[in-house]
Amino acid sequence: MYTYIGKRLLLAIPTLLIISVFVFSLQKLLPGDPVLAMAGEDRSPQVLELLREKYRLNDPVVYQYGYWLAGAVKGDLGISLRTNQEVTTLIAEKLPVTIQLAVMSIVFALLIGIPMGILAAVKKNTALDLVANFIALCGLSIPNFWFGIMLILFISVKLGWLPASGYAPFFEDPLHSIETMIMPAFVLGNALAATLMRHTRSSMLSVLSADYIRTARAKGLSEGAVVLQHSFRNALLPIVTVTALLFGELLAGAVLTEQIFTIPGFGKLIVDAVFNRDYAVVQGIVLCTATGFILMNLVADVLYVLLNPRMRTAL
Repeated sequence: MYTYIGKRLLLAIPTLLIISVFVFSLQKLLPGDPVLAMAGEDRSPQVLELLREKYRLNDPVVYQYGYWLAGAVKGDLGISLRTNQEVTTLIAEKLPVTIQLAVMSIVFALLIGIPMGILAAVKKNTALDLVANFIALCGLSIPNFWFGIMLILFISVKLGWLPASGYAPFFEDPLHSIETMIMPAFVLGNALAATLMRHTRSSMLSVLSADYIRTARAKGLSEGAVVLQHSFRNALLPIVTVTALLFGELLAGAVLTEQIFTIPGFGKLIVDAVFNRDYAVVQGIVLCTATGFILMNLVADVLYVLLNPRMRTAL
């Protein structure tokens, strides 16, 4: 098991390297000059030149990438061109917010999507199946920004149950923090639940038609035992894959949802960084997000081994 995890981590190194080269190169193709935004109204040639020298923007692109990569290996992702703060500090401020939103969203998605998928598969071609598919289609079709605004109008404005926007750090005020995160997490989780429901239903249908399921029923096992102990466990592998990818996607930041609910997460940070040509911040966030994707895929691979005994014997 440890050898397997080590190999997967070693494979992550060239992946991150390729991603960093790709992002660094694309940023240089964007129009605009970050130094002009930094200099403000007093854009004298001397100030512009000093700023370019300070941030090594006059060096060849290959050297700029080399400096950044050497710093990233040491844990130094550079300085923000806009705020003059360390990128690691900015990421450390926003990462807990994004992680909290992602965790709460994926919990909503699992609680809604998996039970609906199981019921839709067990009750295939019935009214319950049609209703579950209709709800999933609505979840995929309704834009998050519209759903978020409707929730604010109904839950916050009319009923006054939850705050309409804002954010409180979890460790400062856990209850208020959860209250501010419930609606945005539900908005994101609702859309993810639709995806999970469709994958759960498809996976369960393929398992329910297997010979060993018919054998389990022939032995007299209850339908609950057949569905949960035999069918669902064997249908988990594709569900684990989808969940890991969805969680990694959430770590990248839900831009519109964070803007609507005024949540200071990765989404707003990366949008501001792109508009301001803040190269170091964009590179740091992309590298952090890519690392999150790789770690979630590693978690999925480990879960495969734990859930499937045949994979344990193959290692």
